[in-house]
Amino acid sequence: MINNDVLRSVRYMLDLSDNKVVEITKLSDADIAIDKSDVQAFLKKEEEEGYAECSNQVLAHFLDGLVFYFRGKDESLPPRPIEKRVTNNVVMKKLRVAFQLKDVDMHQVFQDAGFPISKPELTALFRQPDHKNFRLCGDQLLRNFLKGLTLRVRENR
Repeated sequence: MINNDVLRSVRYMLDLSDNKVVEITKLSDADIAIDKSDVQAFLKKEEEEGYAECSNQVLAHFLDGLVFYFRGKDESLPPRPIEKRVTNNVVMKKLRVAFQLKDVDMHQVFQDAGFPISKPELTALFRQPDHKNFRLCGDQLLRNFLKGLTLRVRENR
């Protein structure tokens, strides 16, 4: 999925302001150069004037910041390296950690989106890429996960 679409979906899901997106992104690294105008450019459609592509670095910092926003930051641990390439699998892992979702919760999220998946399919998404049972997360799967998670989060507000 395009990084801008992921950012748009999570922003809608949590009903975040542009300033809050900047604040969350900076939780992972205060030195990242992003401001409100950057976020507004990321949220525009490709054909709109002023559109900017959300880089892997920005999305990685935003997702890590989201984990810190919901779960807190343990200062005693060294900072985790930022992913150079943010894949759909990485997005799912980060959101799973941020929202503290267990396997049962994950299955319910997919069920709520009308896209049930089996336990082996789910575990294959979270394996290491060099594992023989690793499965790439496709765009449709991630879209349905985001849709189900949005239903879950917005329902609890």
